[in-house]
Amino acid sequence: MNPARILIVDDERVVCTGCEKILGEAGYQVKSTLSATKALDILKEEPFDIMITDLKMPELSGMELLKIIREMYPEIMVIVITGYSTVETAVEAMKLGAFDYLPKPFTSEEVSAVVNRSLDKRHQEREAKILRQEREKNLQEVTGEMQRIKTIINSMASGVLVIDRANHIIMSNPAATNMLGTKDTQLVGKLLSHYIKEDKLRQLKYGSDDFHSSGISAISIEFAIEDGGASRFLRAQATPVKSGVGKMLGAVIVLEDITSLKEIDRRKTDFLEIVAHELRAPLAAIAQQLMVVRDGLAGEITEKQREIIGRVKERSDSLLNLTSNLLELSKIEEGRVALTKEHLDLNELLLKVLDLFSAQAEARGVSLQFKGEKELPLVDADLSQIEMVCINLLSNGIKYNREGGIVKVKTGAEGEWVKIEVSDTGVGITPEDLDRVFDKFYRVNSEETRKVVGSGIGLSLAKRIIEMHAGRIEARSTFGKGSTFTFFLPRKDGISARTEGIK
Repeated sequence: MNPARILIVDDERVVCTGCEKILGEAGYQVKSTLSATKALDILKEEPFDIMITDLKMPELSGMELLKIIREMYPEIMVIVITGYSTVETAVEAMKLGAFDYLPKPFTSEEVSAVVNRSLDKRHQEREAKILRQEREKNLQEVTGEMQRIKTIINSMASGVLVIDRANHIIMSNPAATNMLGTKDTQLVGKLLSHYIKEDKLRQLKYGSDDFHSSGISAISIEFAIEDGGASRFLRAQATPVKSGVGKMLGAVIVLEDITSLKEIDRRKTDFLEIVAHELRAPLAAIAQQLMVVRDGLAGEITEKQREIIGRVKERSDSLLNLTSNLLELSKIEEGRVALTKEHLDLNELLLKVLDLFSAQAEARGVSLQFKGEKELPLVDADLSQIEMVCINLLSNGIKYNREGGIVKVKTGAEGEWVKIEVSDTGVGITPEDLDRVFDKFYRVNSEETRKVVGSGIGLSLAKRIIEMHAGRIEARSTFGKGSTFTFFLPRKDGISARTEGIK
């Protein structure tokens, strides 16, 4: 680091010489002059850190020089020297910008002390200036970045809402205002429940600890809002927002208008319902006639013919099951299914379904295991609908398993929910396919699944049925190792079933 440069200005040569000697021996670069005007000429040619000037000089006084220095060279620390020092003179000089003053006569220690203080002050001011400049630069960058983000968000076709834990909107864009069908031009500060019904908000669960601790990255729901007498359908996806220490702060909710998709889906469902309805009767007739032939009621057949007819019957049964599922799904989507709810013991239901699949599992070399909570709370649900969900999940667990594999069924209570878990040791599902397993007609396409007969409708139907019961269904899988499907139904408070013999 270069030594500080000091300029001495005094019309007394002995003062200049003395200061040069004291400060030079201290390691500073020192230059002196007997004239204030000469000092200005020197300053034009060379930079200095400190100037020590007398107040009483001919031609140009120290006070006048101080004013010029403050205006032209504000970074120079000025120390004034006077032989006529009074408190008033010192105060006036410091008001004009002098850092400190030295009264004549002064000692070498006093000179060194005041210079050191001025250098410390200069260093602090430089550091403060650098920090201020960096802060201003950072502030400009942050402001610019925020402006860019705001511009991007405001230009998005999707609606964007940022919500705090208390359900208040803290940021929104114009698309969100339009999608919510509100006349409020300013959503910030409003409760989201003013625009989305509370029951739907509870499904998002973005403010709950279990949602954030479960590892779920986002939750998506669909809901309808009234817009000028017509219904508009929106999809909301909530993604949690956490602090640096993992504390939940709220969520970012992205809204998407899916009205047109719903209309396309409705027309597709109508078409499929018509097709399924027209196919069901002839398929049932074909299956019946095949049974007549297979059982020899229409005449003797060979064993080979019976085997071929059996395979044809299996395919026709699959088509008949598909048409039944399509009709059931279309009824659910159109809201034409009336649930007949009753108090259900899911342990008892699952034991019956497991018994139903025991022969099929044995034929495929798959073992079935059941572990039910002994005092499982009852649920209010439609027996036939929930039975259909269990059949679909167990059927998939067996069909997509390997010989020697296992299908485990487990029940339990979890907070306000009754949980049913069906896991298998089968082929598993890739992360890409896992996101779509509940879509209609979607089937995992792999070498191991191509030989499995299926329609891709069972999981979609299961999801709709569970949602009709105000529950939810989730899927987890490790490709090549197996899958787990879990559905949750609201528990019937205060009522439990004790099923004996459950292990």
